[in-house]
Amino acid sequence: MAANNRRMSGKKGAQVGSGGKRRRGLEGKGPTPPAEMRKGHAKQRAAQAKARRAQGRAPQRRGAGKSPSELVVGRNPVVEALREGVPASTLYVQQFIDNDERVREALQLAAERGGINLMEAPRPELDRMTNGLNHQGLVLQIPPYEYAHPEDLADAAADDGEDPLIVALDGVTDPRNLGAVVRSVSAFGGHGVVVPERRAAGMTAGAWKTSAGTAARTPVARATNLTRALEAYKKAGIIVVGLAADGDVELGELDALGGPVCVVVGSEGKGLSRLVGETCDYRVRIPMPGGAESLNAGVAAGIVLYEAARRRS
Repeated sequence: MAANNRRMSGKKGAQVGSGGKRRRGLEGKGPTPPAEMRKGHAKQRAAQAKARRAQGRAPQRRGAGKSPSELVVGRNPVVEALREGVPASTLYVQQFIDNDERVREALQLAAERGGINLMEAPRPELDRMTNGLNHQGLVLQIPPYEYAHPEDLADAAADDGEDPLIVALDGVTDPRNLGAVVRSVSAFGGHGVVVPERRAAGMTAGAWKTSAGTAARTPVARATNLTRALEAYKKAGIIVVGLAADGDVELGELDALGGPVCVVVGSEGKGLSRLVGETCDYRVRIPMPGGAESLNAGVAAGIVLYEAARRRS
């Protein structure tokens, strides 16, 4: 008995109670939270990942982003770009360059236009900028092109009280064809051009040159998915017309050109892609008595735009 008393009283200091811990433990912690709020739960991790994706996905409302900046390299290309009014932000000139006629003209054109920075740079720096291309001491930096959203083109027509007249390009990869289409759209009172975001020509210096300055007043929109953009046009009451050599309707018989219309032009070799062709309300052919198998995108678009403008006049 004495031994038991010694074991029980071996702890030094005053004996204390639980401090209410047992009572609070009996009260419980309330209802179990849903799985999405429980730390470490698989559903919580999935919900967090979904929220991060939603934050990182910019809604495609107005504007469709910018293209990367571009460099025009070489004396003749730089002079031609400046002559044609291609937008430029900076003209880089090599230190101690041979001051020939093209260099003097480039400097004069840049100074006359205004808004173009003149930068002198050593040859190794220009070599690095151009990845070793033969720049001949002149490099022109083209600023990023700011694309419109496809809905912007229809909205602009509505603001002007006009039926939309839009051209969409499907699989056209030559920037010169894009520039030619932009020029035709401007000439015949169209409201803009739509190009896909991938595997398609963009507004490069070559497209600007071919447009002969009309790209400054004719918007080019970029669609993440061309088929969905065309479907959105159809829901808005715009007739989608695809050009095809085996089309069911001849161009002169298509009355829809007098109203809201989007003309879809495919590549010269492959024509319209399957999904885009299935989305079109009409597949139209251009009569060619001379026997040519196809026309390039710029020429084909110009013919259809002329017919549309004639019907609207």
